[in-house]
Amino acid sequence: MNTLTRAQLTEAIYATVGLSRNESADLLELMLTRISDALTVGKSVKISGFGTFSVRQKGRRIGRNPKTGVEVPILPRRVLVFRPSQMLREAVNAAPASANQD
Repeated sequence: MNTLTRAQLTEAIYATVGLSRNESADLLELMLTRISDALTVGKSVKISGFGTFSVRQKGRRIGRNPKTGVEVPILPRRVLVFRPSQMLREAVNAAPASANQD
């Protein structure tokens, strides 16, 4: 499985938009920072045609250690949730099987 890296995203911005490599890297960092900052303060981030990132509060609950069976409390926490758009779901499901195995 291949992973798309920041460097690859920067290169794609450089090739597509025509900014310099440094400007492309700065643009990518600015976008990621804005998204992170919004999520940190509890705002949702919706990218049309891609999906929505949001933060959800999970309450306190009791979990169980699967190895010993001992019950342990799980403290309340915030979790990041991504909900893909219908367009993204369709694109992922329409992708040929060989493309998913990279």
